[in-house]
This record gives sequence, structure tokens and C-alpha cells, in this order.
Amino acid sequence: MTTRVAVDAMGGDDAPGVVVEGAIRAAREAPGRMHLLFFGPEGVVRAEVGNHDVAGLGLDIVDAPDVIGMGESPTTALKTKTNSSIHRGLAAVKQGHADAFVSAGNTGAVMAGALFICGRLPGVHRPSIPGYFPTPTGTSLVVDVGANVDVKPENLVQFAWMGRIFAERVFGVDDPTVALLNVGEEPGKGTEVVKEAYGLLEAEDGLNFIGNVEGRDLFNHKADVAVCDGFVGNALLKLGESFATVLPKLIRNEIGKQGLSNGEAEIVGRVLKGALAPFNYENFGAVPLLGVDGNVLVGHGGSTARAVEQMIYRACEVVEQNLAGSIAEALGGC
Repeated sequence: MTTRVAVDAMGGDDAPGVVVEGAIRAAREAPGRMHLLFFGPEGVVRAEVGNHDVAGLGLDIVDAPDVIGMGESPTTALKTKTNSSIHRGLAAVKQGHADAFVSAGNTGAVMAGALFICGRLPGVHRPSIPGYFPTPTGTSLVVDVGANVDVKPENLVQFAWMGRIFAERVFGVDDPTVALLNVGEEPGKGTEVVKEAYGLLEAEDGLNFIGNVEGRDLFNHKADVAVCDGFVGNALLKLGESFATVLPKLIRNEIGKQGLSNGEAEIVGRVLKGALAPFNYENFGAVPLLGVDGNVLVGHGGSTARAVEQMIYRACEVVEQNLAGSIAEALGGC
């Protein structure tokens, strides 16, 4: 199966250079698995593609002369820049010309565009964004991490189902456990929304809901999927991202205090680098917008070529595992 991946060539802080490089690297490493469609100003993208050996690779360049900047208002940009790489790439998914769309560009514009152009899956009230949280035994998902800062109890139930399906389909977890992120383990803890959501989650057949978990439980993998609103989830996500930069500084300070030799410091550095590798967003690439009627993935604005390469692989995975179809099947009757 060849997956047609629409790539926002102009999305990200270092586009189009790293985007084109990373996508071509993915196509070269997995021949036949994907067909790339680069969306962006044709002359700019073509010149960038010309810097690489693309012999034998399946790719096309689709002219999208408008560029939506990282700091632009999503709604304004989508209304005024209908020939942007984001707009045309999403339209390609909607019209069946592409199987997935990936972008490291303006997340708000991608989210708004996905809802406006692709729409929601049947039965989905609000699409959500999952976040990856490394643990000693694998990876936990947190849903939502920023798409919905204010939610209703029934929204959290849908986030739980979408997260469970993602963990099962893409991560390959057998019967994933689902928990509600809260300030305590007891059912009566939390806000009124969270307390009502607990009762609804508990009543869901087949969800494998295990109750509340606290923040300290997240990185200990007490649940495969933790559910919360986007305000809490985004704060958690940014906290997790800081580990990879703050911990090395703390370790270096301690190395100086302990007076370790260069050899000892080198060993500590190697151990630290290995331990922090799972927190590096480059290893994950992108996350799908769960609940959108189509496969739409967003990556970090500062994505490197390696991150873009992983982004392309993630796009292929969600298409191959029929993630959107599975979510539609589970929530279509809601």
C-alpha cells in the first residue's frame, strides 16, 4: 500500500529546507511506502527539491503561492490566504487526492483549517490533540493537550475513546487502560466537570477505565491513556518538553560540584543522553488531530529534518491502521 502524503513544505521555523530534506529522506528510507505531494510556492519548492537526489522517488509539487506565517491569526489567514499550502493540502485530503496531510506550521491554522475544510468525523463533538509522555515501560498518551481548554464531561469521554483507539491502533497496545487526570485518586475529587466525567467514564462498556490518576502517576505509566482538558494537558506537555533542556543543566552543575573527571563526566553525559532521548520530539515527529474527518498531523514548529522524517512515517501509520475509520466506528452513534 502506497500512502499519498500531502506535505506543507512551508510549515515550520526552518521551512522549506528541512521539510523537503526530511520528507525525501523518509521516501528514500521506505521505498514504495509513500508518495509525496509538496504544497508551497512552486518555484521555491522546486528549487529546494533540486538540491536532493530524488531519482526513483514518487513525488509531485503542487503550487500553493500563499504562505501562512507561524504568528498569523489562524482564522484571518485561512480566510484571506485560500491558496496557502495549508489550505490546499487539506483540500487534497478532503477531495481524496491525498491520504494524509502533515504540517509543522501554524498549529491553529491547521486545526481551524481541518475543521473548516475536512470537518469532523460523524459523532465527534470536538477533535482533540494527543500528547506523548515517555515512561520507563513505554509511552503514555494524554488527551487533550491544547485543542480544547474548556470542556464538558461528555467531551472527556470522547477524548478517552479516541485516545484508547489511538493507543491500540498506532502504538499496538492490547486493551489499553484509560484514566482521568485529577488532583486525587478518589472518585469525588476535582471540579464538577471532572466529577461528572468520572461517572460517565465508569459507565462506558469496553473502555477499560481504571479511575483517577494524579500527575505523579503519569510518568510511571499508571495508565496507557490519561484524559484531561486542553488547558491542563498543554501545561503538562510544556513541562515534559522542558525536561530535555533543564535536566542536562542541573546535571552539569552537579558534575562541577562533585568535581568529576572528564572521563567520569563523559560517562554521565552518555547515560543522561540515553535517558532523555524519549523526551526528544524529533523521535515522534507529529501527532494526529483525533476526530477530524481525514488524516491530519501537526508537528513542532521547530522541527528538524529528522523530525519531519518521523512525521511522514507517523502519517503512513495512521493511514495504514485506519485510525480515522476506527474512531468513526466507535463514536458514530454518539
